[in-house]
Amino acid sequence: MRAFLSGSAVLVLALTTAAVAPAASSAEAEPVDAPAPGEITSLGTPLQDVLLIGGTLGAGPEGTPVLWSASSGAPAHLNAVDPATGEAVGRYDLTGAGGSWAVDAGADGSVYVGTYGAAGLYRWTAAGGVEALGNPIAGETFVWDVTVADDGQVYGGTSPTGKLFGYDPVTGEFRDYGRLSPTHAYARSVAVHGDTIFAGTENPAAVFAVDRATGASTALPVPDGLDVSTAWAYDVDVVGDYLYVRYGTASPSPLYVWDIAAGQWVDSIETAHGLEPSPPDDEGRVYLIVAGELVRYDPRDGSTVSTGMPFTGRVANTRGIGWAELGLPDYPGRSLVGLLWRGMMFRYNPTTGAQSFVPTTIEGEPIDITALSEGPDRRVYAGGFLNGGFAAVDHATGVREEFHTFSQSEAMTSHDGKLYIGAYPDARVYSYDPALPWHSPEYSPSPEPGAAENPARLFDFKADRQIRPRALASAGDHLAVGTMPDLGELGGVFALYDAAGGELVHAERDLIDDESIIALAFRDGVVYGATSIYGGQSATPPTQPEATVFAWSVAERRLLWELNPAQGKPTIGALTFDDTGRLWGLAGTSLFAIDVEAAEVVERLSFGSSGSSSGDLVLNPVDGLLYASPAGNRLVRVDPSTLVTEQLRTGTTTHLAAHSSGDVYLSSGNELLRFTPTCTTTLTGTHRGALTASSGTLCLDDATVLGSVTVTGGAGLRIDGGAVYGSVTADGASPVVISGATVRGAVAVNNGPAPAAVISGSTILGSLACAGNAEAPTDDGVPNRIRGARSGQCATL
Repeated sequence: MRAFLSGSAVLVLALTTAAVAPAASSAEAEPVDAPAPGEITSLGTPLQDVLLIGGTLGAGPEGTPVLWSASSGAPAHLNAVDPATGEAVGRYDLTGAGGSWAVDAGADGSVYVGTYGAAGLYRWTAAGGVEALGNPIAGETFVWDVTVADDGQVYGGTSPTGKLFGYDPVTGEFRDYGRLSPTHAYARSVAVHGDTIFAGTENPAAVFAVDRATGASTALPVPDGLDVSTAWAYDVDVVGDYLYVRYGTASPSPLYVWDIAAGQWVDSIETAHGLEPSPPDDEGRVYLIVAGELVRYDPRDGSTVSTGMPFTGRVANTRGIGWAELGLPDYPGRSLVGLLWRGMMFRYNPTTGAQSFVPTTIEGEPIDITALSEGPDRRVYAGGFLNGGFAAVDHATGVREEFHTFSQSEAMTSHDGKLYIGAYPDARVYSYDPALPWHSPEYSPSPEPGAAENPARLFDFKADRQIRPRALASAGDHLAVGTMPDLGELGGVFALYDAAGGELVHAERDLIDDESIIALAFRDGVVYGATSIYGGQSATPPTQPEATVFAWSVAERRLLWELNPAQGKPTIGALTFDDTGRLWGLAGTSLFAIDVEAAEVVERLSFGSSGSSSGDLVLNPVDGLLYASPAGNRLVRVDPSTLVTEQLRTGTTTHLAAHSSGDVYLSSGNELLRFTPTCTTTLTGTHRGALTASSGTLCLDDATVLGSVTVTGGAGLRIDGGAVYGSVTADGASPVVISGATVRGAVAVNNGPAPAAVISGSTILGSLACAGNAEAPTDDGVPNRIRGARSGQCATL
């Protein structure tokens, strides 16, 4: 049986075809009887990992302290971890939610979780488990933070209108405090001290003090000398009588300390990590991570003391931190414990100095695929959303051969023998060499010192306020890059990278005014791009009416032309060339072709009236046909010369990658699928001379071949009837089907992957030899007539 990804279901569909007449209208396709165009095979879930965002320490299912954290997934889960062992002692569905930044525990043992995906507030209790309390504020889609006051009242912040809410656990009622400010969309971080709620916003960062009873709000002054134009009040935490505000992003940023009683800023710490400092020790001191090390900080005199405990990796942020008695020899009394974002737990004992990182047993969650590409080694590479992850899948077997923790991938492409990856945030670009060992200090908990980075981080566009490198394309001697900007910004960057010289040779923001660059293609010295009128965060209002396609000369370093080929569409998500040199683009359900010399649209196809702009588009290099996912809800195949269209699959279809074998890979949420065309080349009648194929699937339909047939290199062979007057050799081929045919020479079927080759109802005048196949060939219950010798796996056929 074919080997697939561990734990995945195997689904093989014989497809029927719905044909669409060649027309530029949006008329619905009429199904017609036609042979199945191919098979779609599920390869399971290539990306699965732990991502913890929000957490806290509180009483667990047995009443003893545990580390609580929410793991992203479908649904998200609330996890309880024993801080002495790292064992997950509780796992609870957060039904309807995709994840959570917001977890806090009350003195009564309740744990509250604010979620995204479906905005909501959930409460866990030992007696009742998880209870969904509802969306705190109608219309809000994301709960960013929650905090539980000493009296049990709960407060939180939301987006997209930046509101503050309260929840009374006695009455079960929510209170809408309204927007923090008319110019902010995010109530990003929330903390409580006495009668005051402190809440922070996105850039330009502001912190508000809100009266719990009246709702009256006052903005705290900005710390002297701090530029908040591009900074968020990312973390707002109260410990004792001090307010800690980290101004910046998820990456290390300056932390400022506000003396609540004095009403003034009293200190600051550079390069502090999030998401919160620890609760106080017996002397009121807190622990936090600063510049990659756990330190102790005393807010009374501003002193810091090193612990010597290092924290490596790109996002070494605590996802819950607190004090617990572990009962371990090296950890007497209370120890500091916490979680990191990939499921690792850390421990530190201030008495002995003992320190350790311990893997937890929190279950990984399937990760939605955000990027697909064939690599330089012919494997298929996938990158994922949020949790990220990096996987390589063997094309011949469908088995995942490689998985690593990595950032959210926005795009992947092969160029000059390497795989290039665009990563969120900061619009980072990496190169990965499959011939070398993986080594990523940014994403490995214990990287080897001195080893070469692979993937190697090449450059980023953080300084240009970019967050998503959505478009990558091999452009002759260069790698072309297109990006999307951060919140509050419009206008992407278009760049060229000289891979051989290791130099970014061109980078230009706002090539197309206020538009992001999200798709690229290259031909004859010209890079062609497609745009979106949105930035990398959709909360920023666009200024342009519709998306653009442009042409840019590499030699002249200038824009040649631009046009708006998809009326009213805000996004053109994909571009590709056909074999004749026409440039095709997809904007939701609108497919169009551009004559690049005339800079005008010459063909249009519509797949319905959906307002969606999502979808992907690729050209299959073997059969020369276009494969598209209009509006992300189906897979279709289009003959660019006749405009005849076949619908191959219905259902969510997000990203596509055309493989050099002729197969097309597609993603549906976290699932990877493969479409294998039944035939990429079909011959009928008489053919004189030998036939060879090293890619795609060669089909002989009642044909007469006056010569030999040789299929290698992962190509497929189907012989249905007819006659071959020479030998038939299949080496490493799949599928192989010889049915009802006459072969006057020898037949050899060797080294093929599963599924088993089929040789049925055929006459073979020469020998039949089979060896090294993953599964022995079969006759499917229809005997053959074989005059020559039979050997190997076909000895009894």
